[in-house]
Amino acid sequence: MPVLKEPERKRKGNKKLLAILILLFAALLAVLFFNSSISKISEIQITGNQYATAAQIGSVIPIAKGDAFFQTSSGAIEAAVKELTQVKEAKVTKIFPGVVKITVTEHPVVAFELTADGALSALLSSGTSVAAPKDGAGLMNKPVLTGWEQEDPVKLELTKQLALIPEKQLSDLSEISPIPSKAYPDRIRMFTRTKFEVITAVSVLPEKIEALNAVIETQEPGKITMLLADTYVPFSSEGENVESGS
Repeated sequence: MPVLKEPERKRKGNKKLLAILILLFAALLAVLFFNSSISKISEIQITGNQYATAAQIGSVIPIAKGDAFFQTSSGAIEAAVKELTQVKEAKVTKIFPGVVKITVTEHPVVAFELTADGALSALLSSGTSVAAPKDGAGLMNKPVLTGWEQEDPVKLELTKQLALIPEKQLSDLSEISPIPSKAYPDRIRMFTRTKFEVITAVSVLPEKIEALNAVIETQEPGKITMLLADTYVPFSSEGENVESGS
């Protein structure tokens, strides 16, 4: 009968040694990588910003050139940028090796405001006041706020509501000023570029804007009141009443 060979015993000691060597080699590569310039942030690109300056964004983000590329998550950087009142959204893209790209979406300009010294500032939908563009861009299709206190909470709410108004209707509003009453602390007076005077309140503005647009498109210039009840009186009839009373 043929002699059967005994199976060779696996050399477990050699495999363990090989595994240890591989781990040591991987650890050495990791140390070399994280201590090399290729693992560091070499460039921070910021795009899409107009009112939040690169310096402002740079001061709030938790990274800087030379920091470890993988140390801070994209989400943490985005959250830091969104803390700026000018910023609505932020998206961070990491491009290996070394480039961090921050794309900013800012709150839109919804109105302009005359400051106490006569300068013009732009109001974002977040309520933040920023320097108006020097070329006056947007001034002809956004309302101007006059007579408001700097920290008036009604003004802050107004900017939020203006952001909800369609561009066509918003561009017709020329001036908005506060005229508070006991019944309506947020009552406002608006003038339109189509020669209407509108009395309404910030709290009801979104629900009244379509009805306002319907009156403006179908009636001659006049005074519109949109509060608990809606009324419309053309300016021509007001003139007739004055003449008949004289």
